[in-house]
Amino acid sequence: MADLTELEQASLTEIPHPSLPEGSSLYGDTKVFPDYKAEDGETYFTLVHGIAHESSVSFVAILQATRALRKGFESAIYFYGPGSLNCLATRGFPTTGNSAFPGEHNINNSLKTFIAEGGKVFCCRFGLSLHGAREEDLIEGVIPTHPLDVQDALIHYARKGAIINSTYMF
Repeated sequence: MADLTELEQASLTEIPHPSLPEGSSLYGDTKVFPDYKAEDGETYFTLVHGIAHESSVSFVAILQATRALRKGFESAIYFYGPGSLNCLATRGFPTTGNSAFPGEHNINNSLKTFIAEGGKVFCCRFGLSLHGAREEDLIEGVIPTHPLDVQDALIHYARKGAIINSTYMF
C-alpha cells in the first residue's frame, strides 16, 4: 500500500468501506404493476435518436423493446439521426468485431438477438449519411429506410395502436 499522510489515512478510515458486505440488499424487490403480456395483435414501437456508447438510453431502449418482444408484442425499433450509428456492424478496434473495452458490442449483440427473436430494426439512411456511415455497414437484418419514413413509420405504428417509446438525445 502507498505511504499515506495522516490526513489521507484519517479520511480513508472515517467511514468503513465497504459499509455493507457484498450481496447485501439495498432495495426491496416488490413489483408494483402486473407483468403485462401482449394481447392479440398488440404492438410496441421504439424510436431511438441517441448515439451509440454516448447514450445509455439507446441500449436501454433496445433492452426494453426486446422485453416487449418476449412478452408477445410485435416489436420494432427505428433508429434515426445519430441513433443510426447504433446499427453499424463495423464497430471495433483495432478490427471490426474486436472490443476495445468491455461492453463495446453490447448494442450490436442486443440488436442481433432482437432480430433473431423476430423483432424488426429500421435505420434511417439519412442518419447514416450525416455521419459518413454506409448502408453496407449495417448489422445483418437491419432494414434501411428513407428519411421521410421516420414520420410515416410513427403514423403507421400509432394507427396500429402501438405503445410508443420515443428516446431522444442531441
